[in-house]
Amino acid sequence: MQLGLIGLGKMGGNMRERIRRAGHTVVGYDRNPDLSDVSGLAELVARLDAPRTVWVMVPAGAPTQSVIDELGDLLQAGDTVVDGGNSRWTDDEKHAAELGAKGIGFVDAGVSGGVWGLENGYALMVGGEKEHVDRLRPVFDALKPEGPYGYVHAGKVGAGHFSKMVHNGIEYAMMQAYAEGWELLEKVDSVTDVREVFRSWQEGTVIRSWLLDLAVDALDEDEHLDKLRGYAQDSGEGRWTVEAAIDNAVPLPAITASLFARFASRQEDSPQMKMIAALRNQFGGHAVESAKEA
Repeated sequence: MQLGLIGLGKMGGNMRERIRRAGHTVVGYDRNPDLSDVSGLAELVARLDAPRTVWVMVPAGAPTQSVIDELGDLLQAGDTVVDGGNSRWTDDEKHAAELGAKGIGFVDAGVSGGVWGLENGYALMVGGEKEHVDRLRPVFDALKPEGPYGYVHAGKVGAGHFSKMVHNGIEYAMMQAYAEGWELLEKVDSVTDVREVFRSWQEGTVIRSWLLDLAVDALDEDEHLDKLRGYAQDSGEGRWTVEAAIDNAVPLPAITASLFARFASRQEDSPQMKMIAALRNQFGGHAVESAKEA
C-alpha cells in the first residue's frame, strides 16, 4: 500500500520506518529537508497513485488546519486524509465536513506509543466511516503491536481522538499517583532505598505497569531525581478531558487533581499558598515567612 505521511518528528519519523518495514511505500514530507522525501505537499500528492491516502502528524490546532486546507485543494474525490496527531475531537468533525464536501474521506487516529513505538508498535484508536477505515487496515496492521490487541475502530469521526484524550487523562492520574507515592517514600527516614521499593513492585503487585517500569529506569539514571526541576507541562489533552467531563456531568476527581497538580508545579511562589499562610496567621497566629526570607 502507498501512504503519504506529513510530519516526520519523533513519532512520525518512526512511524514511517515501521510502515516501510512492513513492506509498504511511504512518501514522507517534513519542513526539515533533511528528513523529507519530497519538497512539498504538491509533490507528495503527485507521487501517490489514486485513490490516495495521506496521514497527517503535525501539532494540533492551526498547523493541522493549515495542512488540511492545503490537502483539500490538492486531493481528489475518493482520496482519504488521516489525522494522527493529538487534535481535539471537535476539530475532527469540522475537518470531516470540509473534506467530505469535496468527496474526500477523513479518519481520526489517536496514536499512543511515543519513542518506543518503532520497536513495540503503536496503540491505535480510530474514528471514521467504516469504508474509509477499512481501506487503511494494512497501515493500521503495520503500526499496531503484534498480537490481537492495540487497535480499535472506536466509532464515528472524532471517536479516535476522544478515546486518546481519555487515555491521556488516565495517564495523568497514574503518573500523579506514582509521583505522590515516591515523594512520600523519599520523605520518611525509615525507608532507606526508595528506588528498590519501586523495583520490587514491578512483579507480582496490582500496581505494576509500563509506567512503573519507566519510573524505575528514571531512578536508575538519577536515584533521587536531583538533576530535575519539579516542573511538568501538559499537552492540552488533560484539560480537554476535564472539560468533556464537565460537559457530560461525569465526575473525574483523580484526573482533575492530577491536571491541577501540574499547574501547581509551575508556581515558584504560589499565590494560593500566600492566602493560606495569611489566613492561618490570622485565625491561629501561625508563623509566616516574608518574601525576602523565602
